[in-house]
Amino acid sequence: MAATMETIHALRWPNESAEYRAARDRLLEAEMDLRRRTEAVAELRRALPPGGPVAEDYVFDEGPTDPTADGPSRQVRLSELFTEGRDSLVIYGFMYPPDGNPCPMCTAFLDGLSGNAAQITETVNLAVVGKAPVPMLREWAALRGWRFPHLLSSGGNTFNRDYHAESESFGQVPMFNVFHRGADGIRHAWASEMFFAPSEPDQHPRHADMMWPLWNILDLTPGGRGDGIPLASYQETLKALGRA
Repeated sequence: MAATMETIHALRWPNESAEYRAARDRLLEAEMDLRRRTEAVAELRRALPPGGPVAEDYVFDEGPTDPTADGPSRQVRLSELFTEGRDSLVIYGFMYPPDGNPCPMCTAFLDGLSGNAAQITETVNLAVVGKAPVPMLREWAALRGWRFPHLLSSGGNTFNRDYHAESESFGQVPMFNVFHRGADGIRHAWASEMFFAPSEPDQHPRHADMMWPLWNILDLTPGGRGDGIPLASYQETLKALGRA
C-alpha cells in the first residue's frame, strides 16, 4: 500500500481513531528524528581520537568461567582480557561492595547483558568487574544464571578508582569503560560519562539506557518506567542467601 500525502505511511491498526493516527504520526516523526540523532551520536563516538594510554596492566582476581563450577581463583591481567582478532574491550563496573549487597539496578542490568554476552563476544571482549571478593561475585552470578566470559574482582587494585567506577562523591558507580588495543598499546576509548553530567529537571540519568532492555521496553508502554525498578527477583536472590 502506498502512503498518502497526509500521513507517513498507509498502515493502520484495527479500530484506530483519526485522533490516534494524528498523534501517532507526530510521535513517529519524533522517533525518526531520534533515529537520525542516535546514528549521528554513534558516528561521533566512533570518531573519537585515541584516549589516554593505560599505564598499568591491572591484575584482577577471577574464578572459573562457569560460576557454578568449583575451582580456585586465579589472577588475570587487563591485557589478557583481549583475545586474538578482538581489539576492543568493554568493562562494566558492577556495584558490589565487599561488605554489603550488590546493587539491584546493576543486577537487573547484568541479567539482560548476560543474555547477549555470547553474541557480544563474537565481536568484542567483555568483562564485569566488582570490588567484592571472587566467591561473593560467583555466588551471586550462579543464583542469577549469569554466563560472562570474565567476572572479575578489583578488590586488590585501583582500577575502579582510576577509571571512575567509584568516587568519593558517589561511592561505587555503574560505569562502562571501553578500551582499545592498537599498535601503540592499550588505550581508553570511551566511558559512560553521562552519569557525571549535570542533571536536568525530570530527566532520568540514562547513562546506560541504550544498553538496557528493561528501561527500553518499559518506555514503550503507557505506564512508562514507573517510580522504581522491579525488585521481586532481586529480593528472592537475597532470600536464597539468607540476607533478606
